[in-house]
Amino acid sequence: MKQQLEQQQSNNSLNLYEQDFQLWIEQTINSLETKQFNSLDIENLIEELKELGKSEKRALESNLMVLLAHLLKLMVQHDAPDSMTQSWYRSIIEHRQRILIALKNTPSLKSYLETALERAYPDGRNLAIQEGKKASFGVRIPPENEYPNICPFSLEQILDQDFFNLPNE
Repeated sequence: MKQQLEQQQSNNSLNLYEQDFQLWIEQTINSLETKQFNSLDIENLIEELKELGKSEKRALESNLMVLLAHLLKLMVQHDAPDSMTQSWYRSIIEHRQRILIALKNTPSLKSYLETALERAYPDGRNLAIQEGKKASFGVRIPPENEYPNICPFSLEQILDQDFFNLPNE
């Protein structure tokens, strides 16, 4: 009888997970707070916790990708007018700040930073190339080989709030 009740609760929990995710979260939190562990939907809880860690890593990579793309554009399209470069500066400041906040709020992400850079650089390079092809205002369209295949920036530079890859830096 007890086993049947636990199976029914598990099935209800699974159905709730599929039908109303927010309510599933609330009930899961309540079960944890009241130590009613037998009513937990363990399988989905484990998957959600794994996904939570993955989403923080994906956000770090995404912010790195945009930051790197705009650092590369400043490096390669150094002749772009201020109207273009100012937007790149703002983007660099914003995405660098997002990265620094993520590292502050989740210190364990620091151990993933090197891997995130390796994963984000090719996409950042591609983004810079694609955006570079859309150059206007008479700005030259740089050939792809002007964008280094290997990241030219150190992690220290990438995280340095005063680094913008200017010629005198």
